[in-house]
Amino acid sequence: MDKFLIRGGARLEGEIRISGAKNAALPAMAAALLTDQPVHLENIPRVRDIITMGKLLAHMAAHVEAPELPPDRVTIRAETVSHAEAPYELVKTMRASVLTLGPLVARFGYARVSLPGGCAIGARPIDLHLKALEKLGASVRTEHGYVEARTPNSGRLRGAHILFDKITVTGTENVLMAATLAEGETWIENAAREPEVVDLATLLVKMGAQIEGAGSSEIRVRGVSALHGARHTIIPDRIEAGTYLVAGALTGGELRLTACEPAHLTAVVDKLRDTGVEIRCEGPHCLRVRGQPQLRACDLKTEEYPGFPTDMQAQYMVLATQAEGSTVITETIFENRFLHAPELVRMGANITLEGRQAVVRGPTALSGAKVIASDLRASASLVLAGLVASGETIVDRVYHLDRGYEQLAEKLSAVGARIQRVR
Repeated sequence: MDKFLIRGGARLEGEIRISGAKNAALPAMAAALLTDQPVHLENIPRVRDIITMGKLLAHMAAHVEAPELPPDRVTIRAETVSHAEAPYELVKTMRASVLTLGPLVARFGYARVSLPGGCAIGARPIDLHLKALEKLGASVRTEHGYVEARTPNSGRLRGAHILFDKITVTGTENVLMAATLAEGETWIENAAREPEVVDLATLLVKMGAQIEGAGSSEIRVRGVSALHGARHTIIPDRIEAGTYLVAGALTGGELRLTACEPAHLTAVVDKLRDTGVEIRCEGPHCLRVRGQPQLRACDLKTEEYPGFPTDMQAQYMVLATQAEGSTVITETIFENRFLHAPELVRMGANITLEGRQAVVRGPTALSGAKVIASDLRASASLVLAGLVASGETIVDRVYHLDRGYEQLAEKLSAVGARIQRVR
C-alpha cells in the first residue's frame, strides 16, 4: 500500500495548474448515458474515481475512449446498454456510482445499482434520490445491497414537483438528469446550488435539455423525447484550488494558481483572508497566495454552497493549528468528519472535539509522525500538516488521495515540497 513520505519545513514557491473538478466530471460522464450519440468531455482529471466511472460505463457496454494525448479528454458513446447495472465490485469505493441511476431509468426504463461506498465521513443516505424517482413515477425497491428502479408501463418517467427535505448535491444531479427525458415539467425545490450542479446543467442543455434555474434553489426541467451528443469542458476543481491556497499560506510561500475559477472560491478566499492570508486575483482564472508570518484565529462553520464547503474543513483545521488564538470549527454537513483530528493531535496539534464542533488552539509546532488517512479530504489535511511539521511525516493509505487529487505529490514537488510516494 502506497504512502507519502514528507520532510517538512520547505517554503513553497511557484505555479500550480488546477485540474478539472472530479465532482463535476463524474456526473457529466453519467449524463452520457442519456443519449446514443457521442459526448466529448474535456478537462477531465486523471484520478481514481474517474477511472472507476469509466470502467463502470464500459461494463454497461458503453464505448469509453480516453486517448493518451491529450490526457484530459474522454469520449463516451452509449448507443445501447446491455447491462443496466452498477455492480458492487466496481463501485464499492465510489459514491458517484449512484449517479447512473437517474440516467439509466430515464432512458432505458430499468437500473440496478449497488448501494454506494466512498469515504467514511458519516451517513450519506440515498433515500432522497429514491423518493424523488418515485415521484417521477419509477417503482423502486432495495434488497441485497442493490437499488432497482423501473419506469411505469408507459415507458417514460413523468414530470413532478420534487421538494428535497435536505439539500443534496448528488440527489439534485440524479433528478436533474432523470427529468430531462421525463414527460412534462419537473420542478425541483431546495435544489443544491453548487457549481458542479450548474456545470452538469450546462452540459445537459448542450445535449438538448430544457432547464431553467440551475444555480438557484429552484430548478425547472421540461422533458424532451431525446437528447443528442455534445462537447463540454469541465469546470476547475475548487477544492483542489482551496487546498493549494492553504498550502501556500501554511508554508509562508507564494503560489500562483492558474486555470482556476475564483468565483467558485469566494467563501474559502474570504475566510482565509480573515485569518490574515494574502490572496490576490490576477485575472479571470488566476489566484496568488502569499503566506504571512502570523495568522489569527477565525471561527468556521461549514455550509452548503455558497457557504464554506465541508470538503475544505479538514484543510482549514490544519491552518488553524498555526493561528494565534482559539478557532471553533462547526461541521454542519456530515456528522463524522473530524476523523483527521486525532491524527493531527498525534503530530502535536491542540484540538478538542465536542460533538460537531472542534476547538483548535494555536499556534502549535507540529512534528512529523506516522499517520493514517481515513478519507479523501482528511488525507489532504495530513499532507498539509506534514509540509509544516518538523522532521518526517509518513501518510498511509494515500489511495484516498488518488481518488480525488491529480498528481498531488508531483504538483507539490514542482513548487518545492519534499514529498515522495513510497511503499
